[in-house]
Amino acid sequence: MFSRLRADIRCILERDPAARSAWEVITVYPGFHAVVLHRWAHSCWTHGFKWPARFIAHWSRWLTGIEIHPAAKIGEQVFFDHAMSVVVGETAEIGDGCTIYQGVTLGGTSLYKGAKRHPTLGRNVVVGAGAKVLGGFVVGDGAKVGSNAVVTKPVPAGATAVGNPARIIEAESAARREETASRMGFSAYGVTQNDDPLSQALRGLIANASGQEHQIALLWQAIEKLSAHPGTKDCVLGDAARDASFEAEKLTQLVGK
Repeated sequence: MFSRLRADIRCILERDPAARSAWEVITVYPGFHAVVLHRWAHSCWTHGFKWPARFIAHWSRWLTGIEIHPAAKIGEQVFFDHAMSVVVGETAEIGDGCTIYQGVTLGGTSLYKGAKRHPTLGRNVVVGAGAKVLGGFVVGDGAKVGSNAVVTKPVPAGATAVGNPARIIEAESAARREETASRMGFSAYGVTQNDDPLSQALRGLIANASGQEHQIALLWQAIEKLSAHPGTKDCVLGDAARDASFEAEKLTQLVGK
């Protein structure tokens, strides 16, 4: 028991720059209190003491502002950061190392008792402030749910879910898009982290340019082969392809920045 408590305290000290000491975590961190009280409530629940389990969960909610059903399963080193108004449903499962911010709901979309109604979070999942994860599906290991996202379908491991309704951004495609944006001298994520319409449009343009860039390179190669003649040192078309480039300043002017 004490080793689990030490691990819980250590994970908070590692993830929250505002945490200055173990004593501070033990005395004034409601996320820590909620996890400890939930373990007592969950133990009562699994041993058949349903009402005492609900009573402990009720007082935990009153003390911490975090509502966790005693039947929910919570792994090791889970951190509820600033977690006022967090709701964790009965059949929810939270994996080891997850971080959950304020206003998050791990809710259900079914009224059938005994069914898996609430989500399962894998290991090291981060759920941003105000996000709603609704349904009995899995959010894969290392995934991220953006602030105020509404997720109603599975999220692959390592992916990011943003928006309402949430759309899934695969880690590989996101990295490829940002690489293209870097070559262009412009990054949508550098302008704003919010999921606003302008940001969405820029991301779409960059993602489209990323795919077209490869296709255009293949076309130039084909044209060079068709237009090249014996004895010709360099193809004029090839030179044009090498000279073509994106201009970040023009792109910036288009979005009014």
